[in-house]
Amino acid sequence: MQFLTYKRMPYIKAYMHVLAIMPLVYLGLAIYLDDLGGDPVQAVIHFLGKGAMNLLLLTLAITPIVQRFKAGLLVSTRRLLGLYCFFYACLHLIAFAWLDLGLDWTLLLVETVKRPYIFLGMMAFVILLLLAVTSPNYIRRKMAKNWQKLHNFVYLAALLTPLHYYLSVKSGWIEPIIYASLVVFLLLKRRKRLLIF
Repeated sequence: MQFLTYKRMPYIKAYMHVLAIMPLVYLGLAIYLDDLGGDPVQAVIHFLGKGAMNLLLLTLAITPIVQRFKAGLLVSTRRLLGLYCFFYACLHLIAFAWLDLGLDWTLLLVETVKRPYIFLGMMAFVILLLLAVTSPNYIRRKMAKNWQKLHNFVYLAALLTPLHYYLSVKSGWIEPIIYASLVVFLLLKRRKRLLIF
């Protein structure tokens, strides 16, 4: 891609920041205008969860795009997208704990153990947390080869999230199946690495 140059990358990243924040602006306006339907709590929780999944899919899509279009500079955007994915996952968890459970941490623990979809979501969240904490370059250098081994768990998180979504919705399985299909497609693009992993 000829438009990808070192000089343009700061502008591309700034544009990605704007695109990542815009859904939150939309959500804020929808809350303010009371335009979230009959169950606004679940609407907020699902909106943030789908935001995290979308960003996770975009993060996984970077490598195939780089390989297909020889756009090596795009690799530098992967961490940015991954951190926004974690940010949305944090908001998703906070919204659930606050709006659904009233910040009752004991109840959250009980629900995590009791309900498979929450347990799977928590597993994915812990993985994203570990990846976010170890994303700075100086930690990457200290971890050496172990860094890549840890960050390969993103593939497990990618499999857990659509399953978490599927089990969490009381009706309507089409969207979770679409997400799961996209995850499988993107993971098949990495089948050699997954065999090593």
